[in-house]
Amino acid sequence: MKIDLSGKVAVVTGGGGVLCSTMARSLAQSGAAVAILDLKEEAAQRVADDICASGGRAIAVAANVLDKESLAAAEKSVREKLGPCDILVNGAGGNHPRGTTAREFLLPEDLTGSASGTTFFDLDPAGIGFVFNLNFLGTLLTCQAFCRAMAERQQGIVVNISSMNAFTPLTKIPAYSGAKAAISNFTRWLAVHFSKVNIRVNAIAPGFFLTEQNRTLLTRPDGSLTPRGETILAHTPQGRFGTPDDLTGALLFLCDESSAFIDGVVLPVDGAFSAFSGV
Repeated sequence: MKIDLSGKVAVVTGGGGVLCSTMARSLAQSGAAVAILDLKEEAAQRVADDICASGGRAIAVAANVLDKESLAAAEKSVREKLGPCDILVNGAGGNHPRGTTAREFLLPEDLTGSASGTTFFDLDPAGIGFVFNLNFLGTLLTCQAFCRAMAERQQGIVVNISSMNAFTPLTKIPAYSGAKAAISNFTRWLAVHFSKVNIRVNAIAPGFFLTEQNRTLLTRPDGSLTPRGETILAHTPQGRFGTPDDLTGALLFLCDESSAFIDGVVLPVDGAFSAFSGV
């Protein structure tokens, strides 16, 4: 897509990861100066170095999206080195095994203790809290840190990262599903709240993409699909997993003035997964 973001400053949290690093590169290729925020500074630095080597402008900033002081320091660093944030992409997130059940369904034998693995009744509140905080609270706190300057200048764009889980919860991962549903709701709430200061807030809801977090759940070491991977593709009419580049068109569109009247929308990028009833 030929989108011109020259003169804009974009901030991407979780920017060291597979999907968000691709989004950061696409923003840089469109002319934006990009701040790569990640808990792992070395991962962020690799992405920033790659962007700079390709002729773009980028910096790496270590940041913990659950720490207000860390976010305040990151915002200050971005503002001093690149300028105030124009585009905020809230990509930091993820799941945790302690918020995940071992099976899709609760079976009678699970109640007697004869079956192995975590049941719904064994879920760890700390694990659930970690997942919810990383996804939802991390998005909210990052918006607090970077959107004040947007509000003061009365211009800005926020793109949150929701999930297919927000439309239809997947089995085994109640914490992640609930957290992403909260992201979708928050996106719509924040769009209304920020409407009078000219900040647009939308979200992208990716379908199924192979990342380092889910690769072992969806594929075997030889590259063949696990039963869960087979089920997902059977319910994805396009018959494939998404690639990181599949997200860039939606991202750039939402960051461009051509979408100036699109606000409070959660856009699926899912190969028609959310449209398919299974029959």
